Amino acid sequence: MAIVAYIIFFIPLLAAKDSPFAMYHANQGLTLFLAAVAVNIVFTIIPIIGWILLPFANLAIVVLAILGIINAANGTTKPLPLIGSITLLK
Repeated sequence: MAIVAYIIFFIPLLAAKDSPFAMYHANQGLTLFLAAVAVNIVFTIIPIIGWILLPFANLAIVVLAILGIINAANGTTKPLPLIGSITLLK
């Protein structure tokens, strides 16, 4: 369930809400999703520079998702760089 949290964050919220490990990674997945939406909205609105930076920002989001999947597969609760300290779910 923790690995699935980085692909579709709400599945662990429904299926494994009693597992602190799955909820930790669901929080990380939700934070990553909201960051991706915010980055895409902001960089789409900003002309030229935003359009140039958007592919690199999306690549960074994918890299963070891969890091999260690796952490979940290894059974660790290591926070993601830059956004890992944000807690949206309790």
